[in-house]
Amino acid sequence: MRGARGARGARSGPSGGAGRPRHVRADVTASVVVFLVAVPLCVGVAVASGVPAELGLVTGIVGGLLTGLLPGSSLQVSGPAAGLTVLVYEAVQEYGLGALGVLVLSAGVLQLVMGALRLGRWFRAISVAVVQGMLAGIGLVLIAGQVYALVDAKAPGNGPANLGGLPDLAVDTIGSDPALLALAVGASTLAVLVLWPKWRRAARVLPAPLVAVALATVAVAVLDLPVARVEVSGLLDVVQPPGGADVARLVEAGAVAGVLGTVLAFALIASAESLFSAAAVDRLHDGPKTDYDKELMAQGAGNTVCGLLGALPMTAVIVRSAANVQAGARTKASRVLHGVWLLVFAAAFPAALGIVPIAALAAVLVHAGWKLLPVKTWRPLWREHRGEAVVLAATAVAIVATNMFEGVLLGLLLAVAKSAWETSQVHLEVTGLEGSGAIRVRAVGHATFLRLPKLLDQLEALPRDREIELDLSGLRHLDHACAAALGNWEEQRRGPDGTARRTTPSVAP
Repeated sequence: MRGARGARGARSGPSGGAGRPRHVRADVTASVVVFLVAVPLCVGVAVASGVPAELGLVTGIVGGLLTGLLPGSSLQVSGPAAGLTVLVYEAVQEYGLGALGVLVLSAGVLQLVMGALRLGRWFRAISVAVVQGMLAGIGLVLIAGQVYALVDAKAPGNGPANLGGLPDLAVDTIGSDPALLALAVGASTLAVLVLWPKWRRAARVLPAPLVAVALATVAVAVLDLPVARVEVSGLLDVVQPPGGADVARLVEAGAVAGVLGTVLAFALIASAESLFSAAAVDRLHDGPKTDYDKELMAQGAGNTVCGLLGALPMTAVIVRSAANVQAGARTKASRVLHGVWLLVFAAAFPAALGIVPIAALAAVLVHAGWKLLPVKTWRPLWREHRGEAVVLAATAVAIVATNMFEGVLLGLLLAVAKSAWETSQVHLEVTGLEGSGAIRVRAVGHATFLRLPKLLDQLEALPRDREIELDLSGLRHLDHACAAALGNWEEQRRGPDGTARRTTPSVAP
């Protein structure tokens, strides 16, 4: 019995004594890989969001040390994400850096409430086309904004302004040597990001973002190129908990509606991105699957702390999560350790950020924005599910033309309308047209106002000199608009010279 128990323990993997050292080594190795991926992304997202670079590291640290410890998903990694960059930038420009903490804190509390109400699983009901359209719109706006950073120029503002200013940017860049040097640094970084993963053996050891940024940094330092670099303030200097003045600024007259919309957008977009990331990560490993409600609360707890520290909002990020799984992580220890390495780096080597060229980070964000676009999936989606493709494209265009919240809202409305149209299938089975007796018309399906014009056209096309039997027993749903219209048609055909009669109870309202 004792020997059998020992044999079972050795086979149990994580709980077995022989399995633990392997899992510890795997988690430590994976944590280093995720750390190396996270550093350039955390810094790049912060710079693109218009906040100090260190705040991106703060959010990554909280995502590892706090969210990484909480239950929910075992292997996905949280931190600042490109998906919220545009929204954060607009919020900082409108309300100021000090108010960012209040917005993120409020979004985190809202996520905690949604998790406590067990709403996490309902995010799986959101149309995939809307989510893909949201990410595509974010990618387009992100690319349009970061193209300016590639040449050390300042972006004009929102999506339409950035796109409209690209021709002038091209002209200005051609006539400026410093801008051309910055463009060369950014373009070289982008080339490394694209080509490095093709060298698979090296890519397993060193992630492409780290290699690309490191090479650009070394080249700029050695050649002493006159390009813009990241401004460094120090970790403790940038951590500014929100105060009463920041709250007062947000509740001023005329700002409340915009603030509520921003908080709601933060919470919903961060939650949707995190939970969709969790679903994707679950398909990459055979371990415990995600508890969506607990994961939503873990993300809420992380954003609450980030808000208290005045840092960027966090989401679960598929790039870092996939790197974690592919590096062999077995438990949540890997993501917690990645937070430890970020903390050590931010505390011990803050000056290292000051030599990183902004053009290189912009290239990382341009590359990340490009990967948000459904380049490979668009054509088959258009062929097989044209309605979904329309929703995706409309959501993306709306986000570029307006803002994140309004674009996603339009996408959701379109998705609901598309579903209503597709489920509202009704047709008429007409028999007896060729004979001289009564014509029998049987309606089958779901009769809603969306199909009413076509339905009435078919009924009006029936011969007026023949007796017609209208049978509605085949309808599984009949809304008020259809009931009223069919009732009116029935009354008209049953008039003094009419020929219609019903075989089911009257549909007149």
